[in-house]
Amino acid sequence: MMFWRSVVGKLWFTILLLVSFVLLILTVLLLEFFENYHINETEGNLTNLASNMAHFVEDQELEIGLQISWELLDDVTGAMVIRSEDEFFYSPDIPESLELPVSFFQKDTELSKVLEQQKMAKKIVEIPSSETQGDSSILIIGVPISNLDGEDGAVYIFQSLQALHETTESTTKFILLAAGIAIILTTIFAFFLLTRITAPLRKMREAVVEAARGKFDTKVPILTRDEIGELATAFNQMGRQLKFNMNALSQEKEQLSSILSSMADGVITFNRDGTILITNPPAERFLQHWYFTQEGKPVQAEAVPHDVMELFQWAVDMEQEQVGEFSVQGRHWVVIVSPLYNNTFIRGAVAVVRDMTEERQLDKLRKDFIANVSHELRTPISMLQGYSEAIVDDIAETTEEKKEMARVIYDESLRMGRLVNELLDLARMEAGHIQLTNEPVEIDSYIQRIIRKFQGLAKEKEIEVLYEHDLKFSTTVFDPDRIEQVLTNLIDNAIRHTPEGGAVKVIAKIDDQNFHVEVSDSGSGISEEDLPFVFERFYKADKARTRGRSGTGLGLAIARNIIQAHKGDITVQSKLNHGTTFSFQIPRITG
Repeated sequence: MMFWRSVVGKLWFTILLLVSFVLLILTVLLLEFFENYHINETEGNLTNLASNMAHFVEDQELEIGLQISWELLDDVTGAMVIRSEDEFFYSPDIPESLELPVSFFQKDTELSKVLEQQKMAKKIVEIPSSETQGDSSILIIGVPISNLDGEDGAVYIFQSLQALHETTESTTKFILLAAGIAIILTTIFAFFLLTRITAPLRKMREAVVEAARGKFDTKVPILTRDEIGELATAFNQMGRQLKFNMNALSQEKEQLSSILSSMADGVITFNRDGTILITNPPAERFLQHWYFTQEGKPVQAEAVPHDVMELFQWAVDMEQEQVGEFSVQGRHWVVIVSPLYNNTFIRGAVAVVRDMTEERQLDKLRKDFIANVSHELRTPISMLQGYSEAIVDDIAETTEEKKEMARVIYDESLRMGRLVNELLDLARMEAGHIQLTNEPVEIDSYIQRIIRKFQGLAKEKEIEVLYEHDLKFSTTVFDPDRIEQVLTNLIDNAIRHTPEGGAVKVIAKIDDQNFHVEVSDSGSGISEEDLPFVFERFYKADKARTRGRSGTGLGLAIARNIIQAHKGDITVQSKLNHGTTFSFQIPRITG
């Protein structure tokens, strides 16, 4: 079946059918031609022979003429000379089957014309034959004879056509044999020719299959300079162009993928029905944040937030860019959805997802910075102004009242100076101008000394300050003043945010690599939305800003910069109403 469906099979069958049809027509024409040729040739020979015999019989004496005439006959030819109805002569050695009576010639309509009208006649008759077990065809030629003692006679020559049929059969067999040989040779030649013709086509088919698999460098050998060779050349050129185009597309795809992967903004590409086609890492993080908020709800793998889908539908329906902003897990996102066109119709949309949390937080920090600085400076300035006016206006009558007012003015000026100094220190640290004075420190006594500074404040608020340690080494190297500043800030914050009857715990650990300190309290804790920003300048989780519990908002920012200067890190863990734990660790350096 596969052979007949192939090009070789179809062309071979077509050529074989065409050659067979031509040979069949040619065979029929040749057989007809040879059969007619043999019959005509026999008729001509017999007619000449009969004419000669008639001349011999007319010109010679009867016996001599007959003798000469009989000698002209061959073994398969018989003759009969009729002078009258009663006088006729048969040729000697005439086959029995050819001994026809005189009445046969006289009664035959065609043959009797020779005797009656002195016209030459010829006829093929069928007579019974014992040799062939059927009728035998005989060709009879009749020629008139005149001047036979004033009477008209005739010479009839007859010959069996069996020999002619045998010759025709031999010719037919030869022609059929030649036709069979021609068909066989045609088959062999057709296979050879078609194999030669289709070999380049098979090579091209293999090359096309390889090209379909992505191997565009496959080449077709150019074996000829005809149309197939030109086709092979064109295919090779097409392969080179395809390879060039695919390489260019691959480079553009890699470049686009690199650009998308390196973008800070998320990119989500949708098709016309809203199915996600392409995302980059920032967009995947955005979707993961949203999936997290859908915990417990059935969410499809390729689902997107409802707000984003609304923007997508508006962009597709209105064919205009849509912009929206919303929050997911405390982070602010701006989504810009633009329609994508395919010639004249929209084939989808692309959404650019931008995380605006830092910008919004910077705006908030800027506003908070102005508000906090204004607030922190306004109070001492108001007190300085008020008490100084009281002194100038002699409101304070006694010396003790004047000293009390002067003391308040002094304390508030110190507070203003501390705020300004902290701002300057933080600016220098963030600019990288901090200088550390590292020295070996005995940890146990160092931390206990710092804790003792807060015993009075803790006792006043009925807060227990606990200390635990697990020190594999007793000393390590760091800047004691800077680390004391960090611990002082952490312990002070813990005591100020812990209610009466609570506890503050300080844990110190030293191992082979790090010096680790934890300061935990049982206070009000920090909300989840405030945790990422507690180390920012002027950021206060306590929105009331009560002076009794809130500082300047710079202590943790300074603490983070000091720890980073020691090549360490500081972290916070907290739950609202479950307390807070600040911990830092710095690499251990041997003195």
